[in-house]
Amino acid sequence: MPTHEDIFLPATYAERVPCAAFRRLRASAPVCWIPEPAVGPWPPGPGYWAVFRHADVEHVLRTPETFSSHMGATQIRDPDAPEDLAFVRSMMLNQDPPGHTRLRRIVAAAFTPRAVRALEAAVTERARTLIATAADQGEVDFVEVAADLPVWTLAQIMGVPAEDRRLLYDWASRVIGFQDPDHAGLSTADRTPLTPLGRAALTHRPRSLTGPDGRPMNPRSRAALADMFAYAHALADVKRRAPGEDIMSRMLAGGLTRPEFENMFFLFAVAGNETLRNAIPGALLTLLDHPAEFRRLRENPSHLPTAIEEMLRYWPPVMNFRRTATRETVLRGVRIRAGDKVVVYHASANRDETVFPDPDRFDITRTPNDHVSFGFGPHYCLGAHLARTQMRALFTELLQLDVERTGTPVRLASNFQNGLKHLPVRLTRPRGHTRMRVPTPPSRL
Repeated sequence: MPTHEDIFLPATYAERVPCAAFRRLRASAPVCWIPEPAVGPWPPGPGYWAVFRHADVEHVLRTPETFSSHMGATQIRDPDAPEDLAFVRSMMLNQDPPGHTRLRRIVAAAFTPRAVRALEAAVTERARTLIATAADQGEVDFVEVAADLPVWTLAQIMGVPAEDRRLLYDWASRVIGFQDPDHAGLSTADRTPLTPLGRAALTHRPRSLTGPDGRPMNPRSRAALADMFAYAHALADVKRRAPGEDIMSRMLAGGLTRPEFENMFFLFAVAGNETLRNAIPGALLTLLDHPAEFRRLRENPSHLPTAIEEMLRYWPPVMNFRRTATRETVLRGVRIRAGDKVVVYHASANRDETVFPDPDRFDITRTPNDHVSFGFGPHYCLGAHLARTQMRALFTELLQLDVERTGTPVRLASNFQNGLKHLPVRLTRPRGHTRMRVPTPPSRL
C-alpha cells in the first residue's frame, strides 16, 4: 500500500491514484513533507509540502500573494537552470496577477460561453462522426479515439491547419508523458500529409532528448521543443499576413513579447488538449467500473450534466499543481518557509470527506459537486466550459452504444497527469437503435 513517501513517485500512479494514502494523510497529516528522490535519470529534488484537504487546496490556489505560481513555476520538478526558469515564467500558467491577468485577457474572448456556442455544432458533428467510425470498427483503443476531439477542437481554435493536427498530439505527449518511456520520445505524425510548415518544423526536432552532460533534457525547455517553437513562429508569419479570429491572431495582436508568445503557444498546444485527452478515457473507464451507474445514465441521459461533473471529480485529469511560498507562513499548523515548494493535490481534495459525503462512491447525480479538477482562484481553467461541451458531445454519442471492455487498461506513469495509455473496448449499436436526445445544460459561467 503506498505511503506518503510514494506519493511523489511516477510508478505509484502507473498502478493507481493512491486514494487510500490520501485519505490517511487528510486525517493524520493534511500538510505533509514529501521527499523527491531520484527517478531513473532524473536527479533528486529538495522535497515539498503536500496539501491534501479541500479547504487548504482552495486557500493556496486563491492567495498568489503568499503562494506564487511565478517564483518557481507550477511543476513539482524544478527547472534545470536559471535560464529555463526565466523562460517558463513567461507562460500565463506560471504568472501571478497582475501579469497573469494581462495575458489571460488577451485570449479570454475565445472561451466565453458565446464563443463556445459558436463552436458547439461543429464539435457535436465531429463527436458524432468520431464515435460512428469507432462503432463501425467495433474494437478500438478508446484512448486513441478520445484524443481526436480535443486535438481537432484545439486546432480549430488556434487556426492550425488540419494536416498538422497530429503535431499537437505529439508535442503534448512528449511534454506531459516525459516520465513514461512510451510517451517521452513519441513521434506519430506522418510527414507526408503535413503542410510545408509542419515538415519544416520536424527538421528542428532534437535528435536526442539527452543533454551534453548526459542528463535528460528538460521537456519544457526551449531546446527540447525546438520543433514546436519553429512551427509557432512559422504559423505566426502566416497569421500576420492574413489574420483571423483564431487564438494565434489574438496573441499576435495582443503585444506579447517573444517569450510570452512562445509560452502561450506552448500552453495551448499542450495543456489545451492533454487535459481532456486524459479526462475522456478516464471518464469512460469510471463508467465501466461502475456498471449500475452507467446503466442508470443510459436509461436517463438527462443526468449527463451532473454525471460529467462527477466523472471530473472521480477522475481529475490533473492531479496536482505546485506553488512556491513567497514568505514564511503557517498552514494547518505547519510552518512553511519562504521559498519552499507547496504542492496542492486536486486528486485528494476531490475525495475530501468534509466536502463530499461518501466520497469514494461514484454517483452520477451528486450535487452539489464542488470539485477542483479545473482549479480554483485566478488560474481557474480558461477552457472549462469548452471541455464540458466536448465531454457532453462525446458521451451523448457513447450513450447510444453498448460499450464492452476487451482488455486491461494501461495507466500513464506520471505523478502529474491522471492518464491512460490504452483502453481497449468494443462499441456496438443495439438492435433497433434510435438516437436519443440529451438536453444541453445552461452555462455554469
